[in-house]
Amino acid sequence: MVEPCKTLETHPEKIAIARQKIEENKPWLLADLFKLLSGETRVKILLALTEAELCVCDLAEVLNMSVSAISHQLKELRRGRFVNYRREGKEVYYSLETEHLDPILQQALEHLDHL
Repeated sequence: MVEPCKTLETHPEKIAIARQKIEENKPWLLADLFKLLSGETRVKILLALTEAELCVCDLAEVLNMSVSAISHQLKELRRGRFVNYRREGKEVYYSLETEHLDPILQQALEHLDHL
C-alpha cells in the first residue's frame, strides 16, 4: 500500500505542470475514445478489420451476430472515426482507419503480452 504524504507539503511547480498537461490534452475526449474502445464487440470488429475490408454481412458472420447488432456498433465506430467505409452498389464495405487506430491497437496488444 502506498503511504500518504506525511508532511502535507505540496509542490506548486509540479502541480502547475500537471494541471497544464491535463488542460492541454482534453481528457474528456480521451475518455470518449477509451469508452468507444471498451466494448468487446467493437474491439472484435476492429480486429477483424485489421485483416480485411468487410461488409456488414461478413462481420455479422465472423462475430456470429445479427446484421442489426453489427450495424449499431459500426455506427458508433464511424462516429468515433475508427472505421472508413465505401459504397459499391448496394454494399457498404468497412475498413480500419489505419493511420491513427492501427498503431493504438498494436501497442495495446503488445502491452497485453507484457502483463
